[in-house]
Amino acid sequence: MQEVQIHPQLLADCHDLGRLPACAVLLHRNAVLPWFILVPDTVFNDVLDLPQEHRHAVITDCAAVSTFIKEVLGYHKVNFAGLGNVVPQMHLHVIGRSESDAAWPQPVWGALQDTATYTSQQLDDIRQGLGKMAGLTVAGSE
Repeated sequence: MQEVQIHPQLLADCHDLGRLPACAVLLHRNAVLPWFILVPDTVFNDVLDLPQEHRHAVITDCAAVSTFIKEVLGYHKVNFAGLGNVVPQMHLHVIGRSESDAAWPQPVWGALQDTATYTSQQLDDIRQGLGKMAGLTVAGSE
């Protein structure tokens, strides 16, 4: 699988955490919720169009992030979506949710009024945790 350039809007909205085998891993800048965005290495726009082996690798990466959200960050619910209506590049949302979050029970899109910022330490902790649990590799730091 060949690495692709990440769409500028995704880079503007997110922290670039590193890479899993089939995807770049981003973290939405709003720290109110753990909102990960995975960008698969492909020119296809929709996950269901991927060849079976590639689709399996992408879903495996998403499942690893979901496990991290549940087991390390302590969220019991994970929302998973691949919309691509605003940014055409395939990207998949893996979002930790709880009944006490700022948007519950609505989808996060357009419902998050609160904002928070990740500290450098929090970003490092997330990178290290995903490295240990899922094999995240980091090319450099922000």
